[in-house]
Amino acid sequence: MECKIKNEIGTVYITEEVMLKVVGYAALECYGIVAMSSKRAKDGLVQWLGRENLTKGVQLRMADDMLDVELFIIVEYGISIAEVCKTIVETVRYKLESMTGVKVRRVNISVEGVRV
Repeated sequence: MECKIKNEIGTVYITEEVMLKVVGYAALECYGIVAMSSKRAKDGLVQWLGRENLTKGVQLRMADDMLDVELFIIVEYGISIAEVCKTIVETVRYKLESMTGVKVRRVNISVEGVRV
């Protein structure tokens, strides 16, 4: 999936890999998130991903010229999961829209674990 933005000067193409990294780094900036996770649907195992693989914890889908973002995260024990998710949604939406110009329709978060 490649995003295409047209303006009066020309056309800008943004690859999916760039958008995945923007989302991943924006999410990891938020307080209370420990890591991104990759869920293997086949056997339900959750893998913890470091910074080098954080894009595997993110899925993007285009819908009506807007972007749907899905994140799979691990949160820190003792922190309000609802507040962490609210912060992540706001941060990811702001960073992605301001850095790429792509409008975000929704941000879905799946909390895959808690680190004690």
